This record gives sequence, C-alpha cells and structure tokens, in this order.
Amino acid sequence: MKATYYGQSCVEFDFDGVKVLLDPFISYNPLAKDVDISKINPDYIFLSHGHQDHVADMFSIQQQSGATVATIVETAAWVRKQGVPEDKVIEYNLGGTLNLPFGRVKMVYAAHSNSTPDGAYAGFPVGYIFFLKDKTIYFAGDTALTMEMKLLERYKIDWALLPIGGHYTMDMDDAVIAAEFVNCQNVIGIHYDSFPPITINHEEAKKKFNEAEVYLALPGIGESVEL
Repeated sequence: MKATYYGQSCVEFDFDGVKVLLDPFISYNPLAKDVDISKINPDYIFLSHGHQDHVADMFSIQQQSGATVATIVETAAWVRKQGVPEDKVIEYNLGGTLNLPFGRVKMVYAAHSNSTPDGAYAGFPVGYIFFLKDKTIYFAGDTALTMEMKLLERYKIDWALLPIGGHYTMDMDDAVIAAEFVNCQNVIGIHYDSFPPITINHEEAKKKFNEAEVYLALPGIGESVEL
C-alpha cells in the first residue's frame, strides 16, 4: 500500500490495487503544475468538505475515471449538481461507516467551516478513518486541534495525515499534539505551502516532530510514501 501526494490535501491511496483519491485540487495548484490529471483514475473519491482547494478537480477526475464520490450529505448534494450520476455518489454522515471492497471507512469530526465553491452551505467538514486489512489510516481533513481527536486513540492508527500549515487549519505545533492525541507515530503532512499564509519551514517541522518522537513525511508533489 502507498500514498501519493499531489499537493495541498490531495492524496491518492493505492490499497493493493484499489485507488482512493482524497480532496482533488491539482490543476489549480501552481505547485502541482507538472501533474497530469488525465492519468489519475481512482476508483473512489472522498471529499472532506466543499472548499475550492479540496474539490476543484473532483468533476473532471470523476468523469474520466467513473469513480464513486463519497462525502457528507450536504456536500454530496453539491456533487450531484455538478453532474455526477446518482449511482456514483455515496452520502453519509458523522459516525457512519462504509463497507467497501478494500475495507471500512468511518466519517469522523473535523473542526473547520464548510461551503461549496458557489458559497452554499455544505454541512459539516469531516475527516475519515480507513480500516484496512493490515493498517488503519486517519485522514484529518481541514481541522483545528480538537479534543475529539482523543476519541480516535482506540482505533490504533498506524498513519495520520494531518494539516500542518496553520492559518486555516492547525499548525505544526498543534499537529504534534494531534499525533499524541490519536497515539500515532507516523504522520504525513498535508495542507501546507500551496500559498503564502500556509507556507512552512520544512526543517523546523521535521525537528518539532522528531523531538516528539513522531516520524513526519513531507513527500514532494507526485512522490509516494509506503504505508
């Protein structure tokens, strides 16, 4: 299994041949200009919320791949309005769990805001926990540090994808605490560097995580991390 990073919070998991894409924002991200989205063909797309920097390429990638799009109820309504067929949309809600061919996916709390690119209400922002055969992975989405994360410790998370850019989400210091809250020693940083307010010092981030005895991966765009 591996995770390929496409910038901002866009990550594609390869779960032993099943491709799962999260928060597709690639063609509008200047840092990802060398990524050819026509070659990205996931089986599933999961959206943490409806902000432009998480959904901009959802429709084009869904159309070329035929992927099933999963997200919270109100954001799912927006997905349908873009033209995604009804049978390719899965709506569910906080606390719910999907049973899919590659494993289970539980929708969990995130502390953020949520609207669609046209400004409409899009429900709660969310995160996801992927329960796979041999690994458990937490994708936090856009979130502040929250005590709700302590509830996730029981799931024995192997990898956590945490926002570290600050300004719109928690920063690297809060992300270190989040890793402690969920009791995870392996973190992939997301939601950083795409534009000035969330630019980070990579060496400083790695130092802070290292001091907390947590491994921090900051893959380059298009690079993969073995899970």
